[in-house]
Amino acid sequence: MTKTTFFNFTLFDGTNDQNQADAWFTVDDASGKLIDRGQGTPATADTRVDLKGQYVMPGFMNVHVHVTADTQALQGKEHAEAEAGVLAFTNLQTLLKSGVTYVRGCGTDYDADVKLKKLQRAGQLPHTPHMLTSGRAFSMTGGHGDSPHGGHAVDSPDEMRKAVRTAFKNGAESIKVMATGGVMTPNDFMEDAQLSVAEMHVAVEEAHHKRRVVAAHAEGNPGIQNALDAGVDSVEHGFYVTEDEAKQMVKQGTYLTPTLIAEWVIPEQGHGVLPDWEVKKAADALDDTYVNMRRAFKLGVKFTCGTDAGTPFNGFDLTPNEFGLLTKLGMTPAQAYQCSTLNSAALMGVDQEYGTLEVGKFADFQVLKADPLTDTAAVVQADKQVYLGGHREF
Repeated sequence: MTKTTFFNFTLFDGTNDQNQADAWFTVDDASGKLIDRGQGTPATADTRVDLKGQYVMPGFMNVHVHVTADTQALQGKEHAEAEAGVLAFTNLQTLLKSGVTYVRGCGTDYDADVKLKKLQRAGQLPHTPHMLTSGRAFSMTGGHGDSPHGGHAVDSPDEMRKAVRTAFKNGAESIKVMATGGVMTPNDFMEDAQLSVAEMHVAVEEAHHKRRVVAAHAEGNPGIQNALDAGVDSVEHGFYVTEDEAKQMVKQGTYLTPTLIAEWVIPEQGHGVLPDWEVKKAADALDDTYVNMRRAFKLGVKFTCGTDAGTPFNGFDLTPNEFGLLTKLGMTPAQAYQCSTLNSAALMGVDQEYGTLEVGKFADFQVLKADPLTDTAAVVQADKQVYLGGHREF
């Protein structure tokens, strides 16, 4: 067994709110996992890497991305499958370069993430993060996400059951359902309920049979309540989550993925470029979102890190910017990062091997010039070093 020891850095391992000075850890080169760590004199190894007094923290885990999306195609341009595949490969590399080492698809055209993961497993998709795939999302006919290549249109519990079973047969590893309308669809609104409780419950039932998770796009009410009553594992966006719903989320253990950057960036950059109705939808919701999310956080709802990457102006390099917005909900920088290191890993069911930099877990980490616990601006660094399994990728 050959080993590499990284030393001379300050470590935030993602488990608490403390840094460890003069830290080191050793990685088994074959498995890519940490086998030892400490402070002071580093352990001997076949290779030693001096990180020159910089800061090390876990790679980010982004549980809401749309890797086939083109953030410059602002009017929903349809891409051919080959174009979507190239976009996805490029977007995955951009995510990794920004420090994201694990992603969950949350609706992907042509089931491209499922197909690309097969190439990744064969070593043919270099410099890309780990993936939990979803394939195409599930919506009602004419609902949010109903598109020729991006969604399964289902209109009854039986149709949902058949479609979910087929998705798993084809290799999907998680399920995305549409409980409400959304910002980007011109003929519906955040408060429009879409898939029914019965339809979503079938998706949950089928997914849980396979120990898989279900994410619900749910921005307003009554759709958020419907998703919770159906038993979904995570509510995506959740802009208008109520106090009672937050309490139900705590009781059920439901995660909330706020995707703040997606909502924030549209009124920031969309005027004169996007349709007025789309900018207005996002702007009107943003102030309410902060109030509702602060309350949910105080009540103990478990937040995850997700950005909805691929929506207008919402680039695949912007995950680091989400953490500054999370601090506006009352989180410390450490708590914001733990939405990723602890909660995102747990939601995806990979927390025994990923998320934090502990012995026995994969050495997926980023190297920064400034202290991330002092200011979330530190993680926005463009030229950071990024490692997967102890091997440098960027």
